[in-house]
Amino acid sequence: MSSQALMGRLRNQPQPPTPVLALSKLMVCVLPVAQIVIGSLYLDQCPRQPLIPIYLLVVGVFGLMLSVLSCLPCAQQGEDGSSTTLSRVCATWNSLTSLFLFCWFIAGNVWIYSIYKPNYNRTTTAVEPYCHKTLYLFAFWTTTLLYILLGLFLLGGCCTLLCFCFFGRADPDDDV
Repeated sequence: MSSQALMGRLRNQPQPPTPVLALSKLMVCVLPVAQIVIGSLYLDQCPRQPLIPIYLLVVGVFGLMLSVLSCLPCAQQGEDGSSTTLSRVCATWNSLTSLFLFCWFIAGNVWIYSIYKPNYNRTTTAVEPYCHKTLYLFAFWTTTLLYILLGLFLLGGCCTLLCFCFFGRADPDDDV
């Protein structure tokens, strides 16, 4: 199957019903909203690494912006598959935002994992400053969750490719 035939099939797939799309978009917005809330509630609660709440705020705001922008009509292509100037601007903005989020994610990894396991007790006379337990564990587990999801996505993709290679995929209307 040629790549053009594959792309044609992908474009002609039936779209899920609107409620399913709306629910999936809503679910994608839950994590960024939670990151914004946790980051703002505990803004000054991690003297050990004060950039962790800022990391959560920024990744939450930009992640939410990216999710909301994907709902706008400018992110869609024309009926004939052509792209308009507005859709190219949206695609450029989405690409730049995604690149920024990737770089910010790497920075957040350094800030979060470099202080593992911080002192959670604010009142202790420990030598090292504390970091609020809710703030740190939320940042730690959301970051770790992204790695887990990435690993599952890569594993699923590799399994799918292996299935296609081993079992083939014969379709009577392919020009093979």
